[in-house]
Amino acid sequence: MCPDSQRPRGASGFSIVTAVFLLVVLALLGAFIVSVTGLQQSGHQLDILGARAYQSSRAGIDWMAYRVLDPENALGSALAPCPALAAPPNLAGGLAGSLAAFTVTLTCTRTTTTEGARNVAVYEVTATACNQPDAGTGACPNAAPGAGYVDRQLRAIFSKCKDPAGAAPRFACG
Repeated sequence: MCPDSQRPRGASGFSIVTAVFLLVVLALLGAFIVSVTGLQQSGHQLDILGARAYQSSRAGIDWMAYRVLDPENALGSALAPCPALAAPPNLAGGLAGSLAAFTVTLTCTRTTTTEGARNVAVYEVTATACNQPDAGTGACPNAAPGAGYVDRQLRAIFSKCKDPAGAAPRFACG
């Protein structure tokens, strides 16, 4: 060991200052990594919820298309009206599986016209899906959502032509 008389005067305590500095820098770096990881996780979760909301909206559009386009020709030569929807006008029966947390609110507008002897109906359908429906109305979208709220809205236009003089049961326009 060096006697005290041989130790340089300015070197005492320098290694402690360096060690404390390195510990502070490493702690700050660790805190930054944890916060970035948390943000990535919440962003990923919102992406998944957004995809589920989109699929819920798609299910609403498909349900309404089945109702208005009359694929089983149950109405004969008549054109289907927009289905009567309950208040709130949500998808009847709800959704199952991973989409069960979503509410789908539907609207439908029908416009009819006649081209020659053929009857044509055009349906404009809007499906809005959300995971936090409005507390007052139970419908989507929510005007005052909480954290983690997602919604998706899809709009589709369908048309159906029926010829009363056409062959039953389809009465298809040729």
